[in-house]
Amino acid sequence: MSPFANVWVVAKRELKSYFATPGAYVFLWVFLVLAGFLTFFIGGFIEREQADLDAFFSFHTWLYLFLVPAISMRLWAEERRNGTIELLMTLPISEAQAVLGKFLAAWLFAGLALALTFPIWVTVAYLGEPDHGAILTGYLGSWLMAGAYLALGSMVSACTKNQVVSFVVTAVVCFFFMLVDFPWLIDALDGVAPDVVVDVVRNLGFMTQFASLQKGVIELSSVLFFGSLIALALYLNTQIVATRKAS
Repeated sequence: MSPFANVWVVAKRELKSYFATPGAYVFLWVFLVLAGFLTFFIGGFIEREQADLDAFFSFHTWLYLFLVPAISMRLWAEERRNGTIELLMTLPISEAQAVLGKFLAAWLFAGLALALTFPIWVTVAYLGEPDHGAILTGYLGSWLMAGAYLALGSMVSACTKNQVVSFVVTAVVCFFFMLVDFPWLIDALDGVAPDVVVDVVRNLGFMTQFASLQKGVIELSSVLFFGSLIALALYLNTQIVATRKAS
């Protein structure tokens, strides 16, 4: 089989396992309810009287902070706890293919959750004349950001057998990438660190990188940031799995 075929075999196996339990449906329901509630009630969608989805996208970094670790925590931790990781590793696939397959399944599942929010888009289109290009870019940027959360979560999940530990550590790691967006941290660094360090830290922020995509501007730097973070986390994930396999 081709490498891509092996990746897809793992992805299909993982996707089937998601929908074999009620957990996937509960996650989708919670995500959709929270997305709608935050958009229309907390985000002041009606009060703003603007036909856009800024109120919707502005909460995605926080939504993913708590909900994406719930997807990623089981990717490897459950395999290790149940002892099925040894069975997976006996298949004629490489560690990289297994990692990519699991990540792809989780990313597609997150994409499904995001796609199911389309009634919010339909509502905005009914109430006004939104910039559909900007909304589409926002969705693509949000999916990229979800991929970064998931790649980090998958890497953390490979380090432990405990799903709760995986959830908490992933949330803490992802929160770090949000923390650097807080002005007080940048102001504190500005007085003690060189300008280049301050700029690097500032550009690590998920909210900073997502901001331009949310506004409908496809900046190559933001796409490269999320893409590079995904690639690095998956590479480290592969090394961790290979080390566990050898031990």
